[in-house]
Amino acid sequence: MSPASRFTYLGPEGTFTEAAVRTLPEAATRELVPMVSVPAALDAVRAGEAAGALVPIENSVEGGVTATIDELASGEPLMIYREVLLPIAFALLVRPGTPLEQIKTVTGHPVAQPQVRRWLAANLPDALWESAASNADGARLVQEGRYDAAFAGEFAAATYGLDVLVSDIHDAENAETRFVLVGRPARPPAPTGADKTSVVFWLSEDTSGALLEPLREFASRGVNLMRIESRPTGEGIGRYCFSVDCEGHIQDRRVADVLMGLKRGCRAVRFLGSYPRADARPATLGPGATDEAFSAAADWVARCMDGRG
Repeated sequence: MSPASRFTYLGPEGTFTEAAVRTLPEAATRELVPMVSVPAALDAVRAGEAAGALVPIENSVEGGVTATIDELASGEPLMIYREVLLPIAFALLVRPGTPLEQIKTVTGHPVAQPQVRRWLAANLPDALWESAASNADGARLVQEGRYDAAFAGEFAAATYGLDVLVSDIHDAENAETRFVLVGRPARPPAPTGADKTSVVFWLSEDTSGALLEPLREFASRGVNLMRIESRPTGEGIGRYCFSVDCEGHIQDRRVADVLMGLKRGCRAVRFLGSYPRADARPATLGPGATDEAFSAAADWVARCMDGRG
């Protein structure tokens, strides 16, 4: 298939990311290509070798996936076009015939460990944990005999010839991972009324209260922040950029106003996209945050300038 018909994802086969990408309607007509890392999946898009990449960006237990957040904040710009929410529960995968009492070493993606820590302490308190590049890669390492067991999706067992020793493992009920479909910059999808906008900004100065001014841009326009994380810029200790998700679409007047305010006041801003929310939940707006309220205020200012206020 041509690059335009190809999606990459964090592999290898059998990852939760593969399960997430297969929920996309267009996945049935795309070539799905597993990649060894988040940067590799995104670089394939940058290089024109794939139309899009599905990568994890946030977990309800562990928080942001820093590899994705950092990749989207640096390098050639990319944009988010869609998000997928996937419920997460782990299975303990072993080679056939392995009993629980013989497990001395376990593996999985680093993000998996906080989600199964209490289960491990209760059931395998002496087992040694070592991280793998992905949960499916951990399953492959078990298949090769390098570890006794892996925490992965139950669906990975058949791929790697393993048995499901224990299923439905999770320390937190209703755990979810959020994935984003990323492509090269283009016109964002049309607003749906239940949208999310992502942006990264860099402060102009590292001074007391410097972060307060960008946050006021959101607060003064009634735009709800859904996620904010600081990430080091590599310019030295104490130098950070801020990755933000907020409710709304760039075509909403309140969100466009926020982005203009950030552009005026910050050293740099990177727009990462406006896209439909996976939960389809519309924003709750105060009376002054609707497009109608912004239009009425703009009309009033115009009348004042004409002496008709």
